This record gives sequence, C-alpha cells and structure tokens, in this order.
Amino acid sequence: MGVDALEGERARLKERLGSIEEGMSGRERQVADLVGRLQALEGEEAGRMRVWEELENRRIQIAADREIARSEWQEATSALGIVSERRRLLDERVSRIEADLARLDGDGPAPTAVERLDLVDRYARRAVDILHGRLAILRERQAALRAENEGTVTDLSHARADMEERRDSIAVARETVGALQVRLTELRLMKESVIESVRRDADADADEARGAPRPAYPHDTDLPAVLEERSAQLRRLGPINPLAAEEFNELDERHTFLVDQLGDVESSRSELRKVIRALEEEIELRFRVAFTEVAEAYQRYFAVLFPGGKGRIRLADPDDPHSGLMIEAQPLGKKVSQLTLLSGGERSLAALAFLFAIFEARPSPFYVLDEVEAALDDANLRRFIRIVDEFRQRAQLLIVTHQQQTMEAADVLYGVTMEPGGSSQVVRKDMTSVGVDLGV
Repeated sequence: MGVDALEGERARLKERLGSIEEGMSGRERQVADLVGRLQALEGEEAGRMRVWEELENRRIQIAADREIARSEWQEATSALGIVSERRRLLDERVSRIEADLARLDGDGPAPTAVERLDLVDRYARRAVDILHGRLAILRERQAALRAENEGTVTDLSHARADMEERRDSIAVARETVGALQVRLTELRLMKESVIESVRRDADADADEARGAPRPAYPHDTDLPAVLEERSAQLRRLGPINPLAAEEFNELDERHTFLVDQLGDVESSRSELRKVIRALEEEIELRFRVAFTEVAEAYQRYFAVLFPGGKGRIRLADPDDPHSGLMIEAQPLGKKVSQLTLLSGGERSLAALAFLFAIFEARPSPFYVLDEVEAALDDANLRRFIRIVDEFRQRAQLLIVTHQQQTMEAADVLYGVTMEPGGSSQVVRKDMTSVGVDLGV
C-alpha cells in the first residue's frame, strides 16, 4: 500500500511538473513577444526623438532668423527716424529761406541754390520711399517667420505629447515584462522545488519521476484524500535522523570526558579547601601572636606616655579574630570609655603608643614621622623623646618637626633656608659634633 501511494504521488508530481513546464513555455513566449514589442516601441521612440530633435533645431533656427529680422527692422526704423529728422530740418530751412525771399525787395536768390535744395529734397523723399518699402518687406518677412514659428511650436507640442504617450506605453510594457519575469522566476523556483521534493521523498530524479508508472487506483478514488492520509502518516512517524548513532557516540564520549573533568574539579576543590583551612589557621595563629605582642607593647608605651594611666588593646569578640580591635586609653584621674572624649594631646599620645607598639612588634630599619608631636606640650613631648631615644638604638628615625626639644634630641638636622635675593638651599647640621643654638 505504501508503494502504491508513492507511485500515485509520483504521478501527481509528474502531472504538476508537466503543467508547470507548459506554463513556463507560455510565459517564455509571452516574454519573447513583449520583448519584441518593447524593441519596436523603442525603435518608434528613437524615430520620434529624431523628429523632435529636427523640430527643435528648426525652432532654434527660426528664432535666430526672427532675431536677425528684428535687428534689421530696428536698424531700418532708426535710419527712417534719422531721415525724417533730416527732412524736417530741411523743411524748416526751406521755410526760412522762402520767408527771407518774401522779405527781400531786390533780386531773388541764385537759381543754383534753389535747384540744389530741390535736389536734396528729392533725394530725401526717394530715400524715405526706399526705407518704407524695405520696412514693409521686413514686416512681411517677420509675419511669415512668426506664422512659421507658431506652426513649429504646435508641431513640437504634438510631438512632445506623442512622445509622452510612447513613454507611458513603454513604461507599462516594461512593468508587464518585469511582472512576467518575476512570474517566470517563481515558476522556475517552483519547478526546482518540485524536483528537489521528488529527489528527497522518492529518491529519484525528474526523468525517473516522469517515467514512473501510475499507481493502480480505482477511478472513483479521491486522490487528494489519499495523499492527505499518507502525508499524515509520514508526519506521525516524525523525522528520521540517520546520524543519530554517531551523534550518540559523540555525546557519550563528551559525557565521559565531562564526568572525568568533574571528578578532577571535585578533588581539586577538596585540596583547595584543605589549603584554605591551613592558611586560615596559619593567619589566625600569626595574627594572635602579633596581636599579643602589640597589646603588650601598647601597655608598656602607654605607661611611659601616661604615667599611672591604663591602656590596653582587645578584640571586640575574643573568640573571633575578625571582629575588630578595641583600643582603650584611660589616663590617670580620668574615667573615659571612648577615645573621642580625650583631649587632642591625649589622643595623639594614645596614637603614638599604638604606633610604637606596632613598630616594636614588627620592626623596620627606619621610620618616618611627620608632625606627630605637634599637639604635645613640653611634659608630654619629653616622654615622646624618651621613646624616640629608646628606638634610635635599633632603627633610624626621620622626624619632620617644628618642636625645639625634638630638634635638640636629633643627631642631624636638615633645614631649608633662603638668603635675601637668592634661592632656597638645604642646610645640614651635625648635632653630635657641633653645638647649634636653636633659640627663637
């Protein structure tokens, strides 16, 4: 039953392919016919363009002739005005001469002068007549050129209108050819799709599909219904992946590799946790040792800076080294619970005690102190210098200060001075070999 369905589908696809090929042949004939008509229209358009160019050239020539005629008419008009003016002047002169002759009592003027004036008058009249005739000829020529120009403009308008109609026809033909080409492309793609479907579904090429025998179905069989049923059966089967076995092997290998890597990561994490615990134990041990040393040194230096006072360092939570440090300072005769309640000098002394306690617990070759005793009075300053004398036996101290007692306790002094009109200079004084008066 499955083979018969495939044979029926193959026959249907063959019929569909044949109808598509017939449609494509008809479309190709229509395209060829339209291409021929388009070429004929383009030839007519070229002829129209040539006629239009000839009419345009003729119009330009007529315009040029009209300009020449206008120029000649203007020249003739100017010459006629000049002759008319000369005739008027001659008439005035003749009038004056006749008036003079009437007033004279003696002999008349010489006949030669009157004859000369008459000759000039005749020449002037002849010139005026010639100019009038020339002007009439130019006016007739201008009227003819104007009529010819109007006819040319009318012909040019008709040619332009005809050209626009031809352009519209060509545009419509091109749109039709474009639509047919698009349809031809769609049919070609449909044909390729049908051939690819036959190759994919029936495992046969186009020639084999055309030559396949028709399945034996009764004449009253509803072939579309049969096709729909077979298609539904294929859809229910679902797609078949021929590479499923290879993909499973690859995924299995990948899974095995990832499991091994995960085991390595788990073992590495266990080792790292052991190292972290060991480091935390070592850090806590070192912290408690350092904390004990700093706390003992702080109590000792606090007793030096605050005679009779009590000071200590403790953890906020004795069982948790991460809980933070609490610094307690209680000078003699005072009962305070916070460092902020101390005076400025007392806070400086408490800070110096804590600082020198750290120096003693974690010694360094040298220390730099900048104005640490600025807020101390003379009594507290002497206590500070006592601690400095103790530290100078095992380290070097560089102290920036303005206190006179601190400078007196120094081994070497460095200062900056500037003479009037000069530049700043560094001055060094060795206090162990040269006595220096530091009085203010």
